[in-house]
Amino acid sequence: MSARPWGIWGAPFVDLSEVIDTSCFGALDREITLGLSQVETEGTGATLKWMGVVAPWMMDDGHRDAMEAIRAMSDQDFEDFVSLGDAPEAIDRARRHEEDFGDETDRAFTRAQQRLLTLRHGVYFPWKCCYHLLSNDRWDDKHSGAGKAFSEEARSVFPQTVDFVRSLPFREIGRCVLFGVEAHDHAPLHRDTEPGQSLGVAQSINFAPRPGKRFYLQPGADAEPVVVDRPIYWFNDMDYHGVLADPFFRYSLRVDGVFEPGFVRDLERRVRQAKGR
Repeated sequence: MSARPWGIWGAPFVDLSEVIDTSCFGALDREITLGLSQVETEGTGATLKWMGVVAPWMMDDGHRDAMEAIRAMSDQDFEDFVSLGDAPEAIDRARRHEEDFGDETDRAFTRAQQRLLTLRHGVYFPWKCCYHLLSNDRWDDKHSGAGKAFSEEARSVFPQTVDFVRSLPFREIGRCVLFGVEAHDHAPLHRDTEPGQSLGVAQSINFAPRPGKRFYLQPGADAEPVVVDRPIYWFNDMDYHGVLADPFFRYSLRVDGVFEPGFVRDLERRVRQAKGR
């Protein structure tokens, strides 16, 4: 028997398009694609294997992890790598094999380091176009809005998008990130939360103003992928999820925070009623 997604209230994901108006998505897509042509973006996701969050059956897919590449560098290559960082003098070369770099560390990759890892060391960055409209400091504070605000650049370049995000049924917003996948790239199956580590499903909304991003869930190697074909949705990030490859650029935005309690109660009623039909 194939594994099933953890899901939400017995459903693999929750379609939000019936409760959130998406009629503005054409205008948002126009604004976002124009804006992305003007702002600096970054790459992310190159250390998912090192972090231990990639689905076990995808670990040997041939795409090189950044930390694996860094650990295998010669001293000369390592010196080139750290020279492109923000504070090369702070790196203890004698303890280089104890240092971690990249996502969820104190040493995020600079754009130059990302390029070197890609060009010289064959590292794969799944999301080469990542942009934070509202940033979080740590993964575990992505649901807290305390002391956070949309960046001045985001408000200036993506005003309609910011207004839409603010209109979503959150009591507070802790993070808002655009994830773009280049043509022919894919996002590897991974999960953000380990099952059993949280009492509830992490509250977030994902939306794709432009159709075509084949975000999917797959709970096991032999399970059929569940492609989420809705423009706006909530999924359980304890489930393995990724993005299938396509020959064109795709993007979506993820908003993390705390939902309004009434919104959650209404959603649960809708989902359970639909399953009881």
